[in-house]
Amino acid sequence: MGSGSIRRSAGALFRGVLSASRAKAGTFTDVPTTFSASTASTDPTAPNASATTGNAGRAARHGFPLRTVAALASSGLLATPLLAGTAQADPKEPKAPKPPAKMSQIGGDRLGTPGVQVAQTPGAPKLPGPDTLTARSWIVSDAESGKVLAAKNAHWQLAPASTLKMLFADTVLPKFPKDQKHTVKSADLAGMGAGSSLVGIKENLSYTVHDLWLGVFLRSGNDAVHTLSAMNGGTAATVTQMQQRAKELNARDTHVVTPDGYDAPGQVSSAYDLSLFARSGLQNPDFREYCSTASAQFPGDKGKGGKRASFGIQNTNRLLSGDYDMKPYPGIAGVKNGSTTNAGSTFTGVAQRGDRKLLVTVMNPEKKEHNEAYREAAKLLDWGFAAADKVEPVGRLVGPRSEDDGSGAENAKDKGKDADRSTQAALDGAGAKSGVWTALGLTTGALALLGIVAFAVHRRWPLPELVRGRRPRK
Repeated sequence: MGSGSIRRSAGALFRGVLSASRAKAGTFTDVPTTFSASTASTDPTAPNASATTGNAGRAARHGFPLRTVAALASSGLLATPLLAGTAQADPKEPKAPKPPAKMSQIGGDRLGTPGVQVAQTPGAPKLPGPDTLTARSWIVSDAESGKVLAAKNAHWQLAPASTLKMLFADTVLPKFPKDQKHTVKSADLAGMGAGSSLVGIKENLSYTVHDLWLGVFLRSGNDAVHTLSAMNGGTAATVTQMQQRAKELNARDTHVVTPDGYDAPGQVSSAYDLSLFARSGLQNPDFREYCSTASAQFPGDKGKGGKRASFGIQNTNRLLSGDYDMKPYPGIAGVKNGSTTNAGSTFTGVAQRGDRKLLVTVMNPEKKEHNEAYREAAKLLDWGFAAADKVEPVGRLVGPRSEDDGSGAENAKDKGKDADRSTQAALDGAGAKSGVWTALGLTTGALALLGIVAFAVHRRWPLPELVRGRRPRK
C-alpha cells in the first residue's frame, strides 16, 4: 500500500508508531496504542488502555498512577458542580453519582428530567434495561430530523474525553485547505497532558492538513490537535473559538478548557451536546471523510536519502474498525470515541440502515467491561432502528442559533403550559428546520465502503470518489 492511500480493512490492527518521549504514564488515554515503555504490549488480543476507566484500583493494576484524579481530589475540584458525576478515584466508594435534579431543557423538557425518557407505544420493541444500558448518560436520535427517540440524563454535564474533538473539528476544520503543509515546531507540541494519545508527529518535519486530521480522527492524536491549534493562532484562541461555536450550536452544557478533551477542571459536555457537535460536523464532507476512515498511512521519519517513510494507523472507533472481541457495526460511518480518567469511556456514533440514519452518544458506562461503551451504543442503535417508527419522540436536537427559531433552545426559560407548547412546537417543526445534517457510509461486515450520501430536507447527493477509499497522492 502506497504512502498516499487510505485503505479500509477488518483485518489485523495497525500499530501506529508513537513518540515514546512524549507518551508518559500518568492518566488513561483515548487510544490503545499510547503506552509508557513499562506498560506497552505487542499482543493484539490483549486488553488495552482504551478499556480502562477512572477506577483507581483498576488503574493501579494496569500501572497508571492517577495524578490528575489525586490533584483534583486534593483540591476539592471533584466536588464542584461542573465535575459532579465524573469518574470516582476510590474504588471502595459504592455509591455512583446522581444526575442533578434539574438540568437544561433545551430540545424539550423531558430531556432535562433525570432518568430514562422513552415514550413507549403498543407494538414498539422494549428498550434494553439498566443491566444492559449502564451508561450514566446516553441519547439516541434521528440524525436527519433530529427527533430524540430515547435518552437518559441527556443534559448531565460530564467530562467528555476525546469526543470533544468533534467540536474542535467542527470549529477548525473549515479554516485550512487539505493540501496546506506545516512544519512542526517544538512550541506546537507544548502543553500536552501526560499520557496523551499520540499519532506520532515529529518536530521539524512537515505534514499536510489532511495528514493532521487523519491523526485527529483515527488515532485521537493530541499532538495533531495541538499542531492544528498552533496553526489556528494557539491553544487559547482555539478554545475561545470552540466555546463560541458551542454557543452558536445551542450546546449550553459544554465548557471547553482544552481543545483535545484531555481532563481539566471544569471541562464538561453532555450526551445531548456531543450529538449536536456530531450532527453539525457531519454536514462537512471532509469531516465525513475523516470520521468514516478505518485505516490510512501516516508520514513517518526521513530515511536515507531524505525520503519519508510511512506507517499504518487504524481508527480506534471499534464499531468502525472492529476489535478482537467485536465486529464492526453494520452501517457505521463514524464518529468519535474517547476515554480518560474522569470521563470513563465516551462514544458518539452515526449509522445507517435502509433510509434511516441514527446518532447515538454514550457516556461513562458503569459496567467496566472491555469495549463496553461500544456495546451499549450498538444496543441503542439496534433498538433505535427497530423502534424509530413505533415510539413518540421525547425531544429533539435543535439547530444552530442562526437557523433554529429558538423554541426548543429557549424553552428552559418558559414556565408551565408555555413550556409544553414550546416543546411541542419544536417537535412539530423539527423536520422543516433540519437542514443538511449528515452523510453516512454504508458498510458490509468486511468494511467494504459502498458509498456515503449527504441528506438535505428536499434533496440528496453523492460525495466524491475519495470517500470510497482513495486519497490524493502527494
